[in-house]
Amino acid sequence: MKVFDLIFKALLSSIIIGILTFWFTGIGSAFEADRSCHVLLSKYANKSDDLGCDHDTETHQWILYKNIQDSYDAEVIKKFRYRFL
Repeated sequence: MKVFDLIFKALLSSIIIGILTFWFTGIGSAFEADRSCHVLLSKYANKSDDLGCDHDTETHQWILYKNIQDSYDAEVIKKFRYRFL
């Protein structure tokens, strides 16, 4: 019974630590994530039309991406995850 209790406490502690880490490492709001994405976009020396920022509502993040001409997929440069609750 003590082994089960110890395993349960270790599992519960790791879940709580994971949730808190995920919560506190995100950007505070979608607006702040948007600003961070556009600030980084403006810092790139190549001001061509192939770079952009887009909002992904399913994953709650802003994405800085680069369009690739001959492909349907874009290259993700950086993701800006924000807290949504």
